[in-house]
Amino acid sequence: MYLFCTNTVYAQRPHLASDQIDSFNWGIIGLIKFNQVSSTEVYPVYSETVKRFENKPFELQGYMIPVQSGRNQNCFLLATLPVNQCYFCGKNGVPIMILVNMSAPIQLTFKSIKVTGKLTLENTNAVKYVPVSLEHAVLLP
Repeated sequence: MYLFCTNTVYAQRPHLASDQIDSFNWGIIGLIKFNQVSSTEVYPVYSETVKRFENKPFELQGYMIPVQSGRNQNCFLLATLPVNQCYFCGKNGVPIMILVNMSAPIQLTFKSIKVTGKLTLENTNAVKYVPVSLEHAVLLP
């Protein structure tokens, strides 16, 4: 007797341009450059264009990348690509992922979502911490 078990697996797949979300605000995030000081130290470099949006309401549509277990998420990464393509984020013209801290937890989904919150830019080591975040974010319809 054979017993077959199946489970949904989201394997890495090639980057498909049709899956990538493109918007003016993701273009702003895409302007962020990085200065590699050593193999363990990488710092963001924010242009004046990017700094104009700091501490202001900022809206983004993207895909949730969970950083904690559970169905309900109050802190997660947001990317322009689905989770099975997130390897490409921050490379070849694809903007980096940003950290989203929600005002109230939302249910994990693998479909794109739209959120708005205060854009925060940190001058911290990007190897250890996510330097760009949306704080007090809320889910938009």
